[in-house]
Amino acid sequence: MAARSPRLTRRSSIALLAGALLGAGGAWYWDAATVAQRGTPGRTADAATEGTRPGFRRIVSLVPALTETLFAIGAGGLVVGVSSFDRYPPEVEGLPRVGALVDPDAERILALRPDLVLTYGSQEDARARFERAGIQVYTYRHGGIEAILETIDNLGSLTGQQARAREIVGQVRARLTALQARVAGRRRPRTLVVFERTPQTLRGTYVSGGAGFLNEMLQSAGGTNVFADVARESVQPSHETLLARAPDVILEIRADGLLAPGDAATDRQVWNALSTLPAVRNRRVHFLSGEQLVVPGPRLADGVEQMARALHPDAFR
Repeated sequence: MAARSPRLTRRSSIALLAGALLGAGGAWYWDAATVAQRGTPGRTADAATEGTRPGFRRIVSLVPALTETLFAIGAGGLVVGVSSFDRYPPEVEGLPRVGALVDPDAERILALRPDLVLTYGSQEDARARFERAGIQVYTYRHGGIEAILETIDNLGSLTGQQARAREIVGQVRARLTALQARVAGRRRPRTLVVFERTPQTLRGTYVSGGAGFLNEMLQSAGGTNVFADVARESVQPSHETLLARAPDVILEIRADGLLAPGDAATDRQVWNALSTLPAVRNRRVHFLSGEQLVVPGPRLADGVEQMARALHPDAFR
């Protein structure tokens, strides 16, 4: 098995999904609802939509999805610090690393003199510290596909890149519509989406529940989530529960660097412990890798297409 990146462990995939979970001291607190209602800090909502560039010049992002979005909409030049798990686009490799979900380095962030910090919803202590320092904060929480597209639009408003942000949102919507049309009318296999488990075993298995972007990506790809009835983003099922749910297809998704060339064959054998599952019996256990599968940003349609190709290969021939 090839060596794994020291900067991206298997636990990193949970960290990338985990966000996948208000103002003082004269600073501003902004989330999706606030931006939609009020526009950007210090400006009216009307002005925020007129294309006038806001005053932000130094942004630190603790959220890989938001970092990617900033670069995609043309605001990458404003980014002065990123999280430990940022890997895309390549330009982030040269930027200072300032920690991530559970270990943000507040001192390092403050030393970068940001005027805006992008945080996860769970990072309340860090947010409060930045606000006390007079730094404005935009707080992000994972949601479904519409929430992802809304976030892209919000960051466009916050950085004066509304036109490019709206263009990207339109492109993503068009691709999703095309993919949905491509798989329309086909049988929707009952699918288990796995995003974490202990290496070489089925212990510690976490799968997508019936809420959140992974579930909606699967729906767009033409699959039916076997845990669609569980209104949570993640579920830790027992082996007995997996047997009872009996998925037709298993999709294991992993971030880049977590699936070496020989891993899929080895990991597929692990599922033989549940050999009566239809997915195992019919050899429909698929391993998909890429940040676009676990980072809910502008490339989410790429992730949906990967899922769709695994579920409905005939639709892409």
